[in-house]
Amino acid sequence: MSNIIKQIGLRLQGLRESLDMTKEAFAASCDIPIQDYIKYENGEKDMTISIMRKISEEFNIDTSVLMFDDEPKMSSYFITRKGKGLSINRVERYKYQTLAGGFNNRKAEVFEVTIEPRVAELPLHTSTHGGQEFNMVLKGKMKLFIDSKEFILNEGDSIYFDSSKPHCMQPMDGKPVKFLAVIL
Repeated sequence: MSNIIKQIGLRLQGLRESLDMTKEAFAASCDIPIQDYIKYENGEKDMTISIMRKISEEFNIDTSVLMFDDEPKMSSYFITRKGKGLSINRVERYKYQTLAGGFNNRKAEVFEVTIEPRVAELPLHTSTHGGQEFNMVLKGKMKLFIDSKEFILNEGDSIYFDSSKPHCMQPMDGKPVKFLAVIL
């Protein structure tokens, strides 16, 4: 696994230890199977944004602390200059750049996401998480799978959907796709 996944695992472990909780108690409090939790903490498995949000909500910390090791400080407004948001490559082909990470107590996670084309034999990365999601294609062309439906989104196209349904994104035409993702 990547060094970034290991760093997130270390931050997760530090949070758990600061709360003086066992791995079993921590995992149970967030409805995470203990086998998965141990892999997250050991940096052996990538933690989805939805799981990070669940942990953040349960323990009243900001998702940015787990994801980026950065504590939000702003409460009136927060500006992210072009290309200056904290970024992370959690999954090999996915790069997340936070656009609202410095705003304290925000109601949504806002990312600019870039997905590199995948090698044909690699499986698609499917995600589910509570709430809703908005995606708008900024550059390129994307195939979006939601449940058993497929959608093609071109530059400027957007979609709002129930993110508890299994979903994944795939760039098309062998080129990267860049899109805005708002997760509520």
